Amino acid sequence: MPLRSRAPIQSTRQCGIPSFASLMALNQPAIAMGLLVVLVLAAMAQVAYCAGGGTTQNYREALAKSILFLEAQRSGVLPASQRVGWRSNSGLQDGKANGVDLTGGYYDAGDNVKFGLPMAFTVTMMSWSVLEYGGQMQAAGELGNALEAIKWGTDYFVKAHPEPSVLYGEVGDGDTDHFCWQRPEEMTTSRQAYRLDPQRPGSDLAGETAAAMAAASLVFRRSNPGYANLLLQHSKQLFDFADKFRGRYDASIPVARKYYQSVSGYSDELLWAAAWLFQATDDRRYLDYLANNADAMGGTGWSTAMFSWDIKYAGVQVLAAKILLQGRAGAHAAVLQRYRQKADFFVCASLGKQGYGNVKRTPGGLLYHMQWNNLQYVTSGSFLLAAYSDSLAAARQAAVWCPAGPASPAQIMAFAKSQVDYILGSNPRATSYMVGYGFIYPLEAHHRGASIVSFQSNPSFVACKAGYAIWYPRKGSNPNLLDGAIVGGPDENDNFVDDRNNYQQTEAPTYNNAPFMGVLARLAAGGRLDRSIPDGLDNQTSVAPSLSAAGDQGVHASPIVIEQNATASWTEKGRTYRRYAVTVTNRSLNKTVHELFLGIDKLYGPVTGLDKKRYGHVLQGTAPSVPAGGSVTFEYAHAAPPANVWVTGYKLV
Repeated sequence: MPLRSRAPIQSTRQCGIPSFASLMALNQPAIAMGLLVVLVLAAMAQVAYCAGGGTTQNYREALAKSILFLEAQRSGVLPASQRVGWRSNSGLQDGKANGVDLTGGYYDAGDNVKFGLPMAFTVTMMSWSVLEYGGQMQAAGELGNALEAIKWGTDYFVKAHPEPSVLYGEVGDGDTDHFCWQRPEEMTTSRQAYRLDPQRPGSDLAGETAAAMAAASLVFRRSNPGYANLLLQHSKQLFDFADKFRGRYDASIPVARKYYQSVSGYSDELLWAAAWLFQATDDRRYLDYLANNADAMGGTGWSTAMFSWDIKYAGVQVLAAKILLQGRAGAHAAVLQRYRQKADFFVCASLGKQGYGNVKRTPGGLLYHMQWNNLQYVTSGSFLLAAYSDSLAAARQAAVWCPAGPASPAQIMAFAKSQVDYILGSNPRATSYMVGYGFIYPLEAHHRGASIVSFQSNPSFVACKAGYAIWYPRKGSNPNLLDGAIVGGPDENDNFVDDRNNYQQTEAPTYNNAPFMGVLARLAAGGRLDRSIPDGLDNQTSVAPSLSAAGDQGVHASPIVIEQNATASWTEKGRTYRRYAVTVTNRSLNKTVHELFLGIDKLYGPVTGLDKKRYGHVLQGTAPSVPAGGSVTFEYAHAAPPANVWVTGYKLV
């Protein structure tokens, strides 16, 4: 869809105060006096931000709203406890054509499709949030709401898994859904259900659903043990199904590929599910699986600072590190130590201490991964940082030892807090990216239900195309407040266009909120957040003799070696260009490198021999690999020193 033109609200200086005209464009429905109040409050907030102190956030309020948003995404018969009053029952025929009840669950974002993979990740992360910070949620009075949100998802998964090797992975499809702009209560689009089975496998989706149900079983173990046992039984069956009948879910459900393509494959979900099943059962066979497949499935080969509904490696690595730090690794301590090294990479790259592979930041300090819904990576990353920081502190670990200096648990937590604060309004635009929170927040979220008058107040039928003709292009605020929704967020320069048509920045998926619940609960509880370097670490010039550093110097060093050489040079228009040949060698004695991903930075010219993918550059060819002792070469040319090239991920089989 073409984006409707509207200039972003920005200042001539990074920390300039927003103009009255800018706020007029941002907050059209406000009357003059109300707008003046908003202008004054925003100016105060931005002055505080530019002074270096940021603004004080109400994390308890933000926590409550982050959970409330999930109620706006509910499908099925809404309960008496429903608090989002502008929603009504919807999707009541889901599954009927297939002879199964598939009512319930969550719509993923601003559309009316129930996509299984992001829904399962949402439930996994809500459960992990409660497992880490349930006590803090209880203190804030939100634990009951969080448990209800989790159960709304797991109740649906129980229905969607009617047989041990059958899982319904989607209801509706994005193509027909996006053809219409309708409220979920009266949608006329396809409600076809798509299933996985031995002939149509989907290890990634089945694995993520197994992880969600295992994590949720831990949540309900004390309060509802019978239900917890039911979830655990489903989890075990789904894991066995995912592992035995391997394949990508989007090959079996191709209508999902355009919207939630499984780019990372299914190995990360299998490891993820095994890690959660070990947590839930203490059964060593799941820990054996996690350890024995560390190389072949990429668990110890991937170094990434991205964690999302698609790529779970960083989450697996943090979970494995937690198991190690808790002293539960047993005979697998050495392998889990290698997982921990990768968890440390996640920390170092996020905090800008890695030296290579550091996550880019906006001028205002926000982690920036990609244009479309960047905040999903910020909320999930902030949660991982918080959880890992607390695990390190509990294990009395002084720091993560990064190439550019140590990062103490307090520093890691402080950085996570800085990302949360940015999202809640401590940023150059003084804008909260959580709808309904703060003085200025998005008013035109890309969301069908919120953008059309409530079915409760006006049940007159809104036809498929009528929604696009009348409600979609409508100027001004949505008629229904999508309270608590975290939208996609600003671009790499901190700019943001609050426009319903700007779906890359204004759509709000459930998986933005799920991990945010946890870190908000952690911050609502308070606790010291020290930005200073601990005594004795200021002048650290060598890697400390810690467990996290030891593996880099011994038998667990990466088998992949990268060498660069300048092979030619020439002068053109007064600039000296060089062609570089990059050789990637597999020094393993007997294992082949598969699915190699490379990171490249400071590259200013064309590259040959590689293709660009979501998580890095890959070798060209249908099934590229590097055999033991073998090498591959690619080239690039530019008028600059050698580019930075490093290994992002690989599998060693």
